[in-house]
Amino acid sequence: MTRTRTLVRRAALAATAATAALVLAACGGDNGSDSGSAAKESATSSADAGAGATAGAHNDQDVSFAQGMIPHHQQALEMAEMAADRASSAQVKDLAARIRKAQDPEIQTMSGWLKTWGEDVPASMPGMDHSGGHSGGSGMAGMMDKKDMDELMKASGKDFDTMFLTMMVEHHEGAVEMATTEKEKGQYGPATELADAVITAQTAEIKEMNQLLGKG
Repeated sequence: MTRTRTLVRRAALAATAATAALVLAACGGDNGSDSGSAAKESATSSADAGAGATAGAHNDQDVSFAQGMIPHHQQALEMAEMAADRASSAQVKDLAARIRKAQDPEIQTMSGWLKTWGEDVPASMPGMDHSGGHSGGSGMAGMMDKKDMDELMKASGKDFDTMFLTMMVEHHEGAVEMATTEKEKGQYGPATELADAVITAQTAEIKEMNQLLGKG
């Protein structure tokens, strides 16, 4: 009799334990599912908010600045490359090398912004089509036209030095003008910071070039 009661008790305890385990598992599963869904929804919302913030972090001026400054820089690089074998002054060659070192990475940076924003990246080198004129028919101040670039290409020695410095001063002044507009009207932080760097560096180079021209 005692043996029978013991077996009955064990069976009851086992059934109770099994029922409790099922209830806990069900509760745990519900909570886990709710928590997982909540976490997923939170992560999705954060990602959407982040994407929205990135997309809204720039304005039309930022796009115009990058799309204008890229070909502007490209023309400066083209001019600087000519100095390598045409300039007679070591100072002019050094300046040209510094221009290339500074502006090429900036072109890459601005191209990256435009790609991220889903905007067109200027592809053609200004040297292939100098239709802008000094004031830039495309609105880019300081750009040289085809005639200017052809004359610079044909020059050498001291004549090249003088022509290069004179043209590059005007070119830099145009870049400073464009960068100043970006600082005043741009919204994208990295773009306004780059604009500030352009103003600082190219204003200093303008002073340096004027001194080499005997104007400083």
